[in-house]
Amino acid sequence: MKKKVALLLAAITSASLLFVGCGGAKENIKDFKNEISFAGSSTLVPVIDGMKEEFTKDGKTTWNKINKDFPDKEIKITTTTGGSGEGIKAVIDNTADFGLVAREVTKAEKEKIKDYKEYKLGTDALTISVNPENQLLKTTDNLTTEQIKKVFSGEYKYWDQVDKSLEHKEIVVVTRDLSGGAHKVFDELVMNGTEVKTNVTQASSMGALASKVMGNKYAIGYASYGVVNQNKGKIIPLKVDGIAPTKENIVDGKYKICRPLLVIKSGELNPGEKSFVDFMLSKDGQSVVEKLGFIPEK
Repeated sequence: MKKKVALLLAAITSASLLFVGCGGAKENIKDFKNEISFAGSSTLVPVIDGMKEEFTKDGKTTWNKINKDFPDKEIKITTTTGGSGEGIKAVIDNTADFGLVAREVTKAEKEKIKDYKEYKLGTDALTISVNPENQLLKTTDNLTTEQIKKVFSGEYKYWDQVDKSLEHKEIVVVTRDLSGGAHKVFDELVMNGTEVKTNVTQASSMGALASKVMGNKYAIGYASYGVVNQNKGKIIPLKVDGIAPTKENIVDGKYKICRPLLVIKSGELNPGEKSFVDFMLSKDGQSVVEKLGFIPEK
């Protein structure tokens, strides 16, 4: 008799737990957040947009088509550009779920973000690039760090100061906005405290920077490795101190002007976020990084 009662109680307990579990699942589905927002680096926005396209291809436009336990809600993945600094600020101010950062996040910045999380998508580099018609390419494909500093600081104003055989034409220096993440990387790894000249042409994105160099044979700028790969032949990267910005040299650290491609967050991932982050770090997600000319993390 006691054995029957014990079995009955066990059955009732199991049923109760199942009921509670189902109730919890329903509650989770009800509270499921179907929108994920990203803000920050203009270099990374096309990467996230490309990943979203892959994530939702073949008609996977609702979350239940990604995971049958997820609700039948539209997948909304939004991106806003504004620079790496804005990506960090968006996470601090909780105006976006994720920040897009194309540089190292400083210790001070990390301390402002509660339960800081970081996901590395890949690696980029800043290449010192010129127009294919630039006469410099007839004499050399290499600049030293000191020459680059003199060009970007304005100490060298004309191309014949770089090499006497070149035309006496003004050097058009193109940078990203001077408060942005790319310029911070360039400043730390190349300029090393030397100020960039005040009358540089500041571009609003890496694509815009490359376009300005491609459109002017007297221009020079620090174009993203990924953007250069997307425009092969239209913009020419130079060696720096004899080291070419190749995948091999970037990966092993020989080419020094490198930067990480990061996605950052405050706190734990919710189910939808985890699903997309897992995809970003998967083979399919990493193929998007490579397709856009960057070096994937995996």
